[in-house]
Amino acid sequence: MADNHKNNGSNDERDQYFKERAGTDDARFHVVPHDEEGWAVKTEGKDEPDFTTGSKSKAVEEAKRMAEEAGTMAIIHNEDGKIEDQVNYQE
Repeated sequence: MADNHKNNGSNDERDQYFKERAGTDDARFHVVPHDEEGWAVKTEGKDEPDFTTGSKSKAVEEAKRMAEEAGTMAIIHNEDGKIEDQVNYQE
């Protein structure tokens, strides 16, 4: 039980972290599993994906392009939602 409470706290912190960056130059692009399309690119703080595709490699390519253009980071998650790679385009 204690672990669940701890996870809820970190989820609240994570949600706050994303809300603070939403709509700012610090917002990062995440490649995440998507129920309908397979893979999605989502901007931190937004509920709706910016891009969806059936191919993880296409989602990664698009996230990197978007992050490079914005001068931020692309964060790639695996099928379980855990971070597996990060690409930093910040100056």
